Amino acid sequence: MDQLELNAIDRLAELFEPGPVAVLTGAGISTDSGIPDYRGKGSPPRTPMNIAQFMDDEAYRRRFWAGARVGADRYTSVHPNAGHRTLAQLEEAGFVSGVITQNVDGLHREAGTKALVEVHGNGGVIRCVNCGTERTRSDVLARFDALNPGFADRNRDAPIAPDGDAVVADIDDVRVPNCPACGGTQRPSVVYFGELVPRDVFTAGAQLVDRSSALIVAGSSLAVNTGVRFVRQAERLGLPVAVINRGPTKIDGNAAIRLEAGTSETFSALADQLTRNERTYSSPR
Repeated sequence: MDQLELNAIDRLAELFEPGPVAVLTGAGISTDSGIPDYRGKGSPPRTPMNIAQFMDDEAYRRRFWAGARVGADRYTSVHPNAGHRTLAQLEEAGFVSGVITQNVDGLHREAGTKALVEVHGNGGVIRCVNCGTERTRSDVLARFDALNPGFADRNRDAPIAPDGDAVVADIDDVRVPNCPACGGTQRPSVVYFGELVPRDVFTAGAQLVDRSSALIVAGSSLAVNTGVRFVRQAERLGLPVAVINRGPTKIDGNAAIRLEAGTSETFSALADQLTRNERTYSSPR
C-alpha cells in the first residue's frame, strides 16, 4: 500500500477506539474468492432473477435449475478469502461487533463469523414454498441429477453468468426438482428482485448497528437500498461511516473515510494496525 492508503488504515483503526465496529459487506468482498462482482468495473450485463417469473413460469424454473446445476461444478473450489477470514478474527478479538452482508454466498459463515446478518438470505438453503421443508442446495442438485441423468456432463462447457449459474440453452426436456415430500415448488432462501427483506432480519441488522461505535461499508456500491438504510441509520445515530470499495458508491461524498482499495488487503492491513495499537496501549508507560 502507498503512504496515502497507510494513512487511511491509521484513520480506520481510530474508528475502533470507542468500541467494536459493525461491517456491512457486498459482492466486492467475495471477488477474491472467484465470485464475480455484479456492478464492478468491467462486469458483464446482468438481469436479476424475478421471483414472480420463477414461481409462475415452469420454463423459467427449468432454466434456473439447469443453470444452477451446471454452474455448481465450477464453484467447488470457492472458499472464504483473507477478507472474510480477517473479519471473523477481528470479531473474535472483540474489534468487530458483527457483519451485515448483502451476499448470499455463505462465505462469512464458513469463515467463522458468529454475529452475522444475511439480509438477502443464503443461496445454500432451499425451501419448499408449499410445506416449508428446507434442504441444502447440494441435496436438491443431487435430485436434479437423478431426474436428469447425464445433463450436467453434456453441458459442462456452458458459459457461466455473473451469478455463478451456467447459461444453458437445451432445457426443453429438463425435469424440475420439486419437493420430494409434497411435490411443491422449491426455491432458494434468497431475497430476489420483487421481494422485501424480512422484517426480523432487517431488525437484527439495525440492532447490530445500534450497538456499534462506527460502520464500515466494504465491497459495496450501495446500489441496493437495503444497504443504504443501514448507512442512514448510522448517520442518524451520529456514527462515523467508512467506505472500502473499488469504484464509486452512493455515499462517497458523506463518508468519514473513503478508501479506494480491495477488501482483502485492507482488512489484513487494518488487523495488523489494530494489533500494533493494542500492544502500544497495553505496554507499560
